[in-house]
Amino acid sequence: MSKVPELFGSMVFNESVMKERLPKDVFKALGRTILEGTALDPTVANIVANAMKDWAISKGATHYTHWFQPMTGVTAEKHDSFITPGIESGVIMEFSGKELIKGEPDASSFPSGGLRATFEARGYTAWDPTSYAFIKDNTLCIPTAFCSYTGQILDKKTPLLRSMDAISIQACRVLRLFGKECKRVNTTVGPEQEYFLINKADYAKRPDLILTGRTLFGASAPKGQEMDDHYFGSIRPRVKKFMAELDEELWKLGIYSKTEHNEVAPCQHEMAPIFETSNIAVDHNQLTMEVMKKVADRNGFVCLLHEKPFAGINGSGKHNNWSLSTDRGENLLEPGSTPSSNAQFLLFLTATIKAVDEYQDLLRLSAASAGNDYRLGAHEAPPAVISMYIGDELGAVVDAIVSGANYTDAKKTNMDIGVTALPDIPKDTSDRNRTSPFAFTGNKFEFRMPGSAFNVACTNTIINTAVAESLRQFADELGKAENFEQALSELIVREIKAHRRIVFNGNGYDDAWLAEAKKRGLHNLPSTPEALSHYTDKKNLQLFTRHNIYTPVEVGSREEILLEEYGKTIHIEALTMLDMLQKLILPACMRYAKDVAEGVALKKQIGLEAPVELELVRDLTEKTAALSKAKDVLAEKVEGAKHVLDHALSAAPGSVGARTKSRYYYDEVLPAMEETRKIADALESIVAKEYWPFPTYSDLLFYV
Repeated sequence: MSKVPELFGSMVFNESVMKERLPKDVFKALGRTILEGTALDPTVANIVANAMKDWAISKGATHYTHWFQPMTGVTAEKHDSFITPGIESGVIMEFSGKELIKGEPDASSFPSGGLRATFEARGYTAWDPTSYAFIKDNTLCIPTAFCSYTGQILDKKTPLLRSMDAISIQACRVLRLFGKECKRVNTTVGPEQEYFLINKADYAKRPDLILTGRTLFGASAPKGQEMDDHYFGSIRPRVKKFMAELDEELWKLGIYSKTEHNEVAPCQHEMAPIFETSNIAVDHNQLTMEVMKKVADRNGFVCLLHEKPFAGINGSGKHNNWSLSTDRGENLLEPGSTPSSNAQFLLFLTATIKAVDEYQDLLRLSAASAGNDYRLGAHEAPPAVISMYIGDELGAVVDAIVSGANYTDAKKTNMDIGVTALPDIPKDTSDRNRTSPFAFTGNKFEFRMPGSAFNVACTNTIINTAVAESLRQFADELGKAENFEQALSELIVREIKAHRRIVFNGNGYDDAWLAEAKKRGLHNLPSTPEALSHYTDKKNLQLFTRHNIYTPVEVGSREEILLEEYGKTIHIEALTMLDMLQKLILPACMRYAKDVAEGVALKKQIGLEAPVELELVRDLTEKTAALSKAKDVLAEKVEGAKHVLDHALSAAPGSVGARTKSRYYYDEVLPAMEETRKIADALESIVAKEYWPFPTYSDLLFYV
């Protein structure tokens, strides 16, 4: 490996490269565009594009692409070469400012949720200068937003950028009330990425992993994660080699890959980056997932990013660490050590508590998917009920505010809860709560619900916008106050009392918590269809439109897209199950039963009893018959889905019809799949290994 400082960002058209290759006036103009959002002059754009092209060619690039994030959840790119016809039938390498700023990919085949007809193909990509261009596979990749011909949002980046502007505007308003001037408040994110590595050869023998990303069948291995010996354990040499190559590839792309370790489940690992602004962090996480798969492949692995690839052990999440920082480097969620800083911190904490309580349904649906439904509420993943963990120290502060009592801090100093005598709130005065969906961890919040494969742009769009709304209301009220300190104190007390219900520092897995959450009036939305049905609630539409994040039509389109995705995911899984049953599992069971039965017959011919073999063949026959029947029931449910879908579409097109379809898959198809798997897994435990048609959990999870 090269020296890391020299390697880091070597494939990125970053600030240092721009400073070196651009004229000073152009560099300053581009800087204003990046920091202040000012329009870029076409002449400046041409100079930037030419410098970007020359740099990319010097790095071996021959093509460029507008790299964007459609509603598929993954990235998209259309490659164009730099070549342009030259003199005497030759070619020259050109790249114009117009090509840099705007592209025109075909938009007809991307999800739109009814925003456009299939025959309306035109779509536009627009350069996002706040996220640096980079080189991947000899192609210059230019991060862009994506919209339709009519300007409607078709991607995940645009709403995120808008939400970052919204929270910056409102946070700056609040800070001015504290006598602080800043031009920008940035939301920062550090998405921890969990993943599984399995042998490529085993993966190739599992149609369910290939087609769905998870194992649809599989009896538990004799050993799982109960010994706690994999978590933070010694990393196997093969995996360590993968991690070293992954770091090198990520560092080239300017991605701050910082931490790597074994996770709880066998074959499960984690990579954690350093915090970056939300937009760049999301871009980098999308790149990280792509690079993980490529590096795994060349090391003889397959990288699984499904939220629950294996039953009975931990699934994989993407812990979204979120914070707020000013352009001067002040973390607004840092408790601080002075009374004025604490007052400011407490106001931003209150804004976050209020936002999470009022928009708990949006936070839940931002982590909703068919795969994540299997993960939430089990094996260290948080439950589907949104709550906030703020720790013992902050919890005591909040309790004191609610009760109106004095507060005694960790140093036993007695203080009133007032603006001029707020307590010194130390960091990390309590343990972390692994069962909490939204936990305060010293100077940031960790949202633990998103699944491993998620694009967390939606999650951060919702967090940013919800907190921006709280800050807007606070700034409006406090800006009119004659006595700021008194108004601030009264506001904090009032809002903490109003939203105290969302704070829960206990065990989120305890059944008593579900009863308590219901008593508090909190949402319990265990399934994706239930969660997504709240996307277009009146209060949520008002939130998005007030801050110019989405139009009501765009919100409806996202609900429809995600509901459609849910139904299609379950449909593909069900068809894959049926295919594996018909072609692999049932033939294997019948072949084994036949051979055992022949052994019974042979023993009887020579006058021997075969009670063990006879009992086994009976058990095999009964379970195989039950599996065949379950297969037929599943097939009927899948076939019935077509009629439900047709009726739903004719009766209620759009998101309402999509709700009906998704509920059918959840209520009818999923239970049939679960019953089928239960029988198949029981058969796996009694069929001889040489007969079973694909690698078992023992093979997949405990390779050498």
